[in-house]
Amino acid sequence: MTINCNGRLIDLNEPKIMGILNTTPNSFYDGGSSQSMDLILDKVEKYLSEGADILDIGGYSTKPAAEEVSEQEEIDRTAPVIEAISTKYPDTIISVDTFRGNVAREAVNAGASIINDVSGWELDENMFPAITDLNVPYILMHMKGTPQTMQNEPEYNDVTLEVNEYFAKKIAQLKAAKVKDIILDPGFGFAKTLEHNYELFSKMEALGFGEFPLLVGISRKSMIYKLVDSTPQEALNGTSVLNMVALQKGAKILRVHDIKAAKETLQIYNALQGKY
Repeated sequence: MTINCNGRLIDLNEPKIMGILNTTPNSFYDGGSSQSMDLILDKVEKYLSEGADILDIGGYSTKPAAEEVSEQEEIDRTAPVIEAISTKYPDTIISVDTFRGNVAREAVNAGASIINDVSGWELDENMFPAITDLNVPYILMHMKGTPQTMQNEPEYNDVTLEVNEYFAKKIAQLKAAKVKDIILDPGFGFAKTLEHNYELFSKMEALGFGEFPLLVGISRKSMIYKLVDSTPQEALNGTSVLNMVALQKGAKILRVHDIKAAKETLQIYNALQGKY
């Protein structure tokens, strides 16, 4: 199970750690902490030293009820950061977290080699042509509505079945367009209640049809801290617990804020598999 990142083959048979690097002032967890280029590059160095395999750069907060950001502002937030990382750390695999096609194009031109799209190209008509033109791995996430509306009383008869049906429809379109490397993200916390999140998580083995690698992004999310009556800042323990379960259920990429903790979780998981 490999993906081709601009000529570099990444083996996902060994699970990977994706570090979240927000360039927004309003991220739900670390908003405002990564604004200057020096601070961002310091954080990149820390992430890489702690074992991050992929860096996910985002310039538009997709937390519930997030404010709108113009396309140009999103490009201005992400492309220079990607270019700076690519220049200083040229071996780094970079993903761009965007639902806009033009942002994806600028990011790949700047050095990104994965598109991470929360919308399944539903929010921007320019995204699907960008996916097919750029020929880089594509992360397809499940969401209903928009970041502004997704938590307005989401309903499902069977959340796992409906997420899989969504994936099946989208995968068919991607395959028809000759997109080769597809990664699936169940979209925990996106248009799902607490109960939906845990029902979907408990049945994660049913996702992906045994063919497509799964990315799990639950780092410090409300499905953890609301359950235990805590805060995002106090949700690292719950994040590590769920990341271990995700690995046991077949996750191939963990998208996290805390690289060291995720790397330790992965090392313990590997030891349980007899890999040291």
